[in-house]
Order: sequence, then structure tokens, then C-alpha cells
Amino acid sequence: MADGLDICRSEALAGVPHAFLGRGGGISTGDVAGLQIGLGAGDDPEAVAENRRRAAEAVCPDCHLVTVHQVHSAEVIVAAKPWPEHQRPRADAMVTDQTGMLLGIVTADCAPVLFADAEAGVIGAAHAGWRGALGGVLENTVQAMCDLGAAPGRIAAAIGPVIAQASYEVDEAFRAQFAAADARFFVPGRPDRPGRWQFNLPAFAEARLASAQVGRIDRFDLDTYSNPARFYSYRRATHRGEANYGRQFSLICLPGPPSA
Repeated sequence: MADGLDICRSEALAGVPHAFLGRGGGISTGDVAGLQIGLGAGDDPEAVAENRRRAAEAVCPDCHLVTVHQVHSAEVIVAAKPWPEHQRPRADAMVTDQTGMLLGIVTADCAPVLFADAEAGVIGAAHAGWRGALGGVLENTVQAMCDLGAAPGRIAAAIGPVIAQASYEVDEAFRAQFAAADARFFVPGRPDRPGRWQFNLPAFAEARLASAQVGRIDRFDLDTYSNPARFYSYRRATHRGEANYGRQFSLICLPGPPSA
């Protein structure tokens, strides 16, 4: 905890300002109490703005915060300069080689993945739900970083808090969308629920990063679903019949003054 904020940092990204934030330390109330930073959570806009300010302050106080309108796609945006919040591009990952840019990814069970090639001065952030991961958002992020001068073997990637396999039950139709080689990411569900499977999203994301030849991969294995005191979870909120669900932030930036 730092000033009440629940922050996880990856050794793989040491030297690059970043954070995977939980729900601690915010001012939102009700079902989304805490550091709720989602714009579509039915939350008080002033509380969301203050929560975002606190999160950004904890990582890079003088950086420009940039986010995207996440749509569970494989689209990657090059963040060459900040854009207004109301003009957020529709995408699920960002890369930049500009200092002073704080890339922010919003999640509530999906995998937040932060990337850095410190030598090249290139960073990235991706929202990898099952659709995005299956569609190639992680590989596309690595390629977009390489287009800016990064090298796969120098890239470090950290997978933050994400729904765990034990909490992620899916049906046969879901499983059928994956290749036969991906069967290792599924195990049978409970004996009393035939036709159900448990999907390992963090392991699937890690495998996709490995296939992109990322040099170092760090995985926290913190389950968003089973840790209500620490993390927001879309699936948990749905199972509880809650009217809405909160979102948490994952942030990364290149240190230094904003690029001209």
C-alpha cells in the first residue's frame, strides 16, 4: 500500500514507472467502492476523476494520461501525442516511444499486460480479454513496439491481476472457438456440470507472449474474482446480481518531461 493505494509492481519492469492498481485508496462508494476508474461504471464522474488523478500521481505525476475506448479487439494505437478523453480511439492496446505519456488500461477480469523495451525507450499496454488475446492483441502490441525500434528479445511483459482458471467457467461453445493446440488451457469443470470447462486466461496470455518471442514474462497470478477486497470483477458482480461493476487501472510511462 502507498498512501492507501494497493499497488503491484513487476520486477521485470524495474526502472520503468508502472503500476497494477487494486481498488484500495479511492473515494467511490457503494458496490464500486474504492479506486474505481471506469468511465462506464455508473459512478460519480467527480469520484472517477479524483481516482484517476490519484492513480496517475502514484506512477508519474507530470505525465499525460492517455486511455483508449476498449472494445475487446486486437487493435493497437501508436500514442504519438495525448488526445482528449472524449476522443479516445477504439482499440485495446497502445504503444509509445514518447516520454511523459502515461498509458492506462482498464480491466475487471481481463488480463492487463504492460510492456517495456527500456533500451529502445518503447513501452506498451494491452487489454487482453479472451477475444483480444485469441485475436492477437498481444502479438500486435509487440509488433507495434518493434515498429518503433524495440526488439522482441529485449521486451519485458508483465501480466497483472486477472481472473484465474478456478474462477473462469465456460461452456463447450466457448472452448470450440480455440484451436486444438489450445486444449491445454482448459480443464473439465465440476462433475455436476457436464459440458463445462475452466479456462486459464493468464496462461493463455503468457503463451501468446512467448510465441511472440518476448524476452521476459512476469505473471502475478492474482485472481480478480476471488479477491473482492482488492479487485473489481465483472463476473463476480454478475453472479452477485449487482447493478454495476468497477474497473481497475494498469499504468506505464517513460520517465522524463513530455516530448516536444
